[in-house]
Amino acid sequence: MKKSVAVLGLGKFGRSLSENLYQMGADVLAVDCNEELVNEFAGKCTSAVCANLTNEEEVAALGLKNMDIVVVAMGRNLAASILSIAIAKEDGVSLIVAKSSSERMSAILSKVGANKIIDPEGEGGFRSARILISSSFKDFFKLDDNMYMIDMKPRKEWIGKNLIELNLRKKWNVNIIAIRQKGQLWQFVDPSLPITEDCDLLMVMEKKHMKKWQ
Repeated sequence: MKKSVAVLGLGKFGRSLSENLYQMGADVLAVDCNEELVNEFAGKCTSAVCANLTNEEEVAALGLKNMDIVVVAMGRNLAASILSIAIAKEDGVSLIVAKSSSERMSAILSKVGANKIIDPEGEGGFRSARILISSSFKDFFKLDDNMYMIDMKPRKEWIGKNLIELNLRKKWNVNIIAIRQKGQLWQFVDPSLPITEDCDLLMVMEKKHMKKWQ
């Protein structure tokens, strides 16, 4: 199912995230107070809106309650970030992600309601976009330009089946290289044991096959 994502703030990170999410098939609402920047970005997202993100009425008018995910990408504007998170929280948005520029800011944004804090120095727009758009990805590592390693929850249809039955390499073009049961360390996979709901899987796949995992 296509996800709807609002990205508030079109700095370097916000633009990269918005564009990558849009290219991956998400409905993206991109918002910034710079009208010229918004106009330039209009073709790289579903909808681009100019709004003052320090103004409560203008943020409320964005209709964030219709979004699956709200990303507050204003890492250097604490006041605007707090206001946007608070309104998204009041609107019942299930996943609120905030960009932070310091540990102190991260702590504050978490307290006011951000579900996840993003450090753009450690995560690029592509990596962040892929984690957000997938319902199962927990983390995401680039091995080279073509190959990725992914920490993910098992899909519902995999629960109770083993890797021999699932034949994931043939059906999904992925290799499961390790498994971690809840509260335990990563271990090599026994292909004859059934996959449980509370485990994590570590798998490797080519970039060209990643669209299957939205």
